[in-house]
Amino acid sequence: MDGKRDRGRGESDAGGVGAWRTWPSREALTRVGVPRGRMVLDYTMIAGLSAWVLTGCYTSGAFDGGYAVVPPLGFGLCVAAALAFHHTTLDHRAAASLGLLGAMALCGLGGYAVGAATAATVMWIVVCVMAMQRLPLPLGLATVAVLVPGFVEADETGVFGAAVTTAAVLLAGYSLRLDAEARGAGFQLLAQERLAREAEAASAALAERARIAREIHDVLAHSLSAQMVHLEVARLKIEAGADRGEILRLVTSARSMAREGLAETRHALSALRGDMAPVEDYLRELAREDRAEVAVTGRRRDLPAEASQAVRRVAQEALTNVRKHAPGARTRIRFAYGTHEVSLEIRDSGPPGEDGGTGAAEGLGSSGSGYGLLGMRERAELLGGSLEAGPEGSGFTVRLQVPA
Repeated sequence: MDGKRDRGRGESDAGGVGAWRTWPSREALTRVGVPRGRMVLDYTMIAGLSAWVLTGCYTSGAFDGGYAVVPPLGFGLCVAAALAFHHTTLDHRAAASLGLLGAMALCGLGGYAVGAATAATVMWIVVCVMAMQRLPLPLGLATVAVLVPGFVEADETGVFGAAVTTAAVLLAGYSLRLDAEARGAGFQLLAQERLAREAEAASAALAERARIAREIHDVLAHSLSAQMVHLEVARLKIEAGADRGEILRLVTSARSMAREGLAETRHALSALRGDMAPVEDYLRELAREDRAEVAVTGRRRDLPAEASQAVRRVAQEALTNVRKHAPGARTRIRFAYGTHEVSLEIRDSGPPGEDGGTGAAEGLGSSGSGYGLLGMRERAELLGGSLEAGPEGSGFTVRLQVPA
């Protein structure tokens, strides 16, 4: 319960009174992110300091005879207290942490009482540095203040020596604290960046799934809906006893649409795999069946998959509309590479007839060409582009522009 209260108090202070009254971050309180060389150096310094303290205890003459076992026992107690202090500070347990530091300080006091002043001073310095580094600053400063009289008493130069020792302790402890906080902040930024990359990857995966669904939907909706219409008409004509040749024509047309739909599905899958043919080659192949004119301008370059697919789907839908609403019309396809975009224009001359086909073009424009043009416009807008479609002269024109 104490740990939870202290942790909550630290979090509250972080958002209110100020960071100086809070605990260091968990990353700062652990050794995460510390280079291996730095850890080896730290452990070497701790081992050397420990050996120096133990040697000082024996050379002081305070632990001769039967008291020779006291320094190792006291040192072991201090090591156990230091390890426990590491865990209590991770849990932000202030009372337990101060109690463990107090036990270490009492070991130093015992050494000073029997004449090991150097060992006692070193122990008190370690306690002060640990408090400044791992406790909230008010508690760390209070710990140092409590041990200042000990520095005054143990130092031969009195107040001046104690002041120098206190200043060195404060500087060393606070420097270690700042270093740990900087390392912890860097680790937190690294973790946040990793989470951001994971979120970005997940978002990209969802966007790719949506694009795949859109591509497959466009292909299947375009192909299957036309097949359904032809097959339904064929069924009705069979029930009405229509001519066999007329029924065969409808079935053959549906079969042709199924073949085209399968080919378009292959094109879509190739695009998703990134091994599709260049856009201009696809346009020429698409236009060959309708004997349309194709002109390509600008410097050829690889296009993003989404922009390339938008051009292909718009060209396919526009030529299908020409075959449906203006059979026999002359069609011109213009594709241009721009600096930061590509543009496509498909213009037909209108169906041949006495009125030049104006009426058919106006009917197509007024109807919006059904779902096809709406789907093309939505596809262009999703990419940040635009699509214009409507009557122009005696025919109908579709213009697409998308960033690429």
